[in-house]
Amino acid sequence: MKFMPSWGSRKSAPDWPDLAEIDYATKRLRGRIVATPTLDLTQAALKPIFPDGARISIKLELFQQAGSFKARGALLSVDALSDTARESGITAASGGNHALAVSWAAAAAGVSARVHMPRATDPARLNGCRDLGAEITLHDDIAAAFAAMQRDVEAGLSAIHPFEGRPMTLGAATCGYEITNARPDLDAIIVPVGGGGLISGVARAVKLFANGCEVIGVEPQGADSITRSRASGAPVTLDRVDTVADSLGAPYAMPYSFGLIEEHVDDMVTLPDSALIDAMVTMRDQLKLVAEPACAASFAALTGPLRERFAGKNVAIIACGSNISAARFESITARG
Repeated sequence: MKFMPSWGSRKSAPDWPDLAEIDYATKRLRGRIVATPTLDLTQAALKPIFPDGARISIKLELFQQAGSFKARGALLSVDALSDTARESGITAASGGNHALAVSWAAAAAGVSARVHMPRATDPARLNGCRDLGAEITLHDDIAAAFAAMQRDVEAGLSAIHPFEGRPMTLGAATCGYEITNARPDLDAIIVPVGGGGLISGVARAVKLFANGCEVIGVEPQGADSITRSRASGAPVTLDRVDTVADSLGAPYAMPYSFGLIEEHVDDMVTLPDSALIDAMVTMRDQLKLVAEPACAASFAALTGPLRERFAGKNVAIIACGSNISAARFESITARG
């Protein structure tokens, strides 16, 4: 399947973003995206569940354009297109935050967008894409949506991949760059992981700008493609995805992002859906944030399997995005 921009591989390490490129991308996005805050979490109610003596910060990418960090890479992907490609328009397949990010980036750049989505997509996301002016086509499942996207590519449209490629990695790297600028003395950053787009870019930036900082990835147990890929030493495809965190439900890893992960990510942890749901409730009650399951993953890992490990440490977590309807939030948290 052909996507724009083109993919790389682990062997093409020189293609990985360098210091100058990440700085340039950050400046290019300035004023076009939201400069989301990195805040210290000092609420007394959180002290009993946080690592003892730790300083915890949160990067609030759920306040980003289109509701997630994906707006960064989507806009850089559109920027990378030729004038001819812009005239033809872009296409994407997604039932999640990528669909909204592509719709927003297209509108911001004055480019037409066709987005293929599963019929079961959260209505809040469907309506958000429509409100941004994208042409929406519904399909029985995500496989059918990707097949339709491929037909668009064959017809001359440029597909924006949800996590693979240099512009997507650069977009995520700008997020990591902002975190390291705001908190230069970090011991660790905990990052939600789906296909690996966010963590590949964040890890690249962290290891360039704050090399002593650990990067830890968090996956749902039912969608652990990166954990399994690391165990096998190469990208793998899952036979089945089973998680409430649909934004972290990528069924496969890919060469470019996986190569960066292999080189720069220190560790991975996996969590049951119940831990994500508990974190959603805590973030709502204590932080007043309505977090979708993916957005709660870093918080869940910090207060769960990583709690003892980071006692006394300076740790950042990422609230990567949240596009969830009130009805779906209530439905998910009721399961807990």
